Amino acid sequence: MENNTQFKRFFGALLTILGIVVLLFACVAFLSDKPVLGLTVSKWESIVPFLVGTVFLLTGVNLVKG
Repeated sequence: MENNTQFKRFFGALLTILGIVVLLFACVAFLSDKPVLGLTVSKWESIVPFLVGTVFLLTGVNLVKG
């Protein structure tokens, strides 16, 4: 039982950090006209990483909280 809780917290923390990184990438890609990390992302294409980062962040926070 305790091992399962530790795994949920670790996985939740990992998802939270990954979500923050992806959200930061989406924001920088949205605001920049130049390629970001070697990727050329248009304004509309930056919506996809924003949504994925939001899902990761919310899922990670719920796992850590629960």
